[in-house]
Amino acid sequence: MTQSTTSSVPATVVIYSGGMDSFTVLHRALREGLSVHALSFDYGQRHARELEVAAHVCRELDVPHQVVDIRAIHGLIDNSALTDASRDMPDGDYASDNLSATVVPNRNMILLSLAIAKAVNIGAGRVDYGAHGGDHVLYPDCRPEFVERMNAVAGIANFEPVRIHAPYLGSTKADILADGLAMGLDYADTWTCYLGQELACGRCGSCRERLAAFAANGAIDPLGYLQRPEAAATAQRPEAGYLQRPDATATSTRSDTDAPESREAPDV
Repeated sequence: MTQSTTSSVPATVVIYSGGMDSFTVLHRALREGLSVHALSFDYGQRHARELEVAAHVCRELDVPHQVVDIRAIHGLIDNSALTDASRDMPDGDYASDNLSATVVPNRNMILLSLAIAKAVNIGAGRVDYGAHGGDHVLYPDCRPEFVERMNAVAGIANFEPVRIHAPYLGSTKADILADGLAMGLDYADTWTCYLGQELACGRCGSCRERLAAFAANGAIDPLGYLQRPEAAATAQRPEAGYLQRPDATATSTRSDTDAPESREAPDV
């Protein structure tokens, strides 16, 4: 076990994708004064932009960050537009009839199981993740009943019980953003688009939900977009933030054979 086992400061493992929701969850945990260990996963998703952003944020915050390479299971979960780059990415708002292709089989159960193992290993009593109410219509593993049952299992699967904490389980994307804006967070350090291009596409369900959240809060999304829905159209800012600066290591698209850029940051 690591030093978290003997630390007097309670620890938590945050499943950190690099997206808006987990970015906000990460900062909530830090605001609680917890010893935060960020955990990201490379499961063969079609691009690595979120992982790059997650690594950048953790370096800036000096938060221990581990990227777990589980691409060996890609063939088990490749029946999704998020894990198969040869598939067309559906456009439009979140709805079961047009975005069911983005469901990754059993993803959150897999990631939570590994995060629970990490928590037990370092003596952390909690795992945080960013499931929210806006995902309930499409993703079964973001619904309250799933979290409740996983939480029950996490309490008995090891000698040391672990609690699953999903602070935004009943919240909308707009609610999460409102909380983050109140904390003064800079959402230029997040990536939401299902595609991994230099600019967010503005057409996929993830982009549209993000832009709608900013519109609901009367705020301007700092990311640059190839296209913004008319209702949320604002002046584009492709120069804003870390994501818009050229980076020789940036990966816009990927294949299953891509070598991981950095699989594990120092876990101290």
